[in-house]
Amino acid sequence: MTLQQLRYIIAIAEEGSISKASKKLIVSQPSISKAVFDLENELNIKIFNRTNRGVSLTEEGEEFLSYSRSVIEQADFLESKYKNEGGTKRVFSISSQHYAFVVNAFVLLVKEFGKREYDFSLRETTTYQIIEDVKKIRSQIGIMYLSNFNRNILLRILEKEGLIFNTIFKAKPHIFISRNHPLAKKDEISLEDLSDYPRLSFEQDVNNSFYFSEELFPTESSPKNIYVTDRASIFNLIIGLDGYTISSGVLSEDLNGSEIVVRALKAEEDMDIGYITLKNRPLDPVSKRYIEFLKGYIDNFKPSNLL
Repeated sequence: MTLQQLRYIIAIAEEGSISKASKKLIVSQPSISKAVFDLENELNIKIFNRTNRGVSLTEEGEEFLSYSRSVIEQADFLESKYKNEGGTKRVFSISSQHYAFVVNAFVLLVKEFGKREYDFSLRETTTYQIIEDVKKIRSQIGIMYLSNFNRNILLRILEKEGLIFNTIFKAKPHIFISRNHPLAKKDEISLEDLSDYPRLSFEQDVNNSFYFSEELFPTESSPKNIYVTDRASIFNLIIGLDGYTISSGVLSEDLNGSEIVVRALKAEEDMDIGYITLKNRPLDPVSKRYIEFLKGYIDNFKPSNLL
C-alpha cells in the first residue's frame, strides 16, 4: 500500500468516477484502475462498486476512505513541515449545531493565524451530518449537545460509530427573543407563556428524529412552528415575527448585535454541550487550540445560565 494509491482512492471518491479522477490528477485511467485493483487485492477488500455510470464506495470502502484521508492529512502535514521553507499550511474543519459561541471561538482561531497560510472550514449543519462528518473525517471535531431526553440514544449512536463525547460546559434552558418582544420584560418565561408565538427550530432534513433536534423539548406540542436551516433566518424571524427559539442562552453582542435578548426558560432540563471526536484519533494542534478558545470564551462569558 502506498500514499499514491490512497490519493487515487480519495480522488475517485470525490469525483465519482475513475475517468474524472484521471483528468483531475493528470494520470492515465489505466494506471489509476490498476493501482486500485492492486490495493483491493493486497488488502482483500472491495473499495468501490463499479457500474457503467461510474463508481460508488462500498460500506467497507467508506471506512477505508476515512482512514485514507487521515493518513494523507498527516503525510501532507509532515511534508509541509519539513520541506517548505515558508512553514506549514494548517488545515482544520469543524461541524456544529447552530451556536454563536462556536463562531466566536472560530473567529479567535482565525485571528491567531493572521497572515499564515491555512484552509479552515466551519459547517453549521444537522445533528446527523455532524456525526457523519466526524466519523468520515471531513471534520476533526463536531459540536453538539446532550440532554436527559436524547443522551442515551445519541451516546449509543456515537459508540456504534467509534466516536466519543467530551463535555465543554453545562447550561440551563433559555430562549432567544426580540428585545421588543411582549414577554421581554419577564425574567423567566414558561412554554405556556410562549404558546401564542411562533416556535423556531432548525430543520434536520430526512433525519428528523426527535433525538436529533437542536432544541430542548422537541416532543412538547406548539401550535405555531417554523423550521429554518440557518441562524441568520432564525434571528430575523425572532425580530420580525416575535418568534422564539430554545437555546443554551450563550449569546454575544459582538457578532449578533443587541436586538436579541436571552431569557430563562422555566423548565426542568439541562444542556450538556460538548464536542465529538473519533475514539482512537488524537486531536491535532489546531483542533486543540480551537477547543482552548471555545472553553476560554465560555469561561469569560460566565452568565447565570451556566451550571
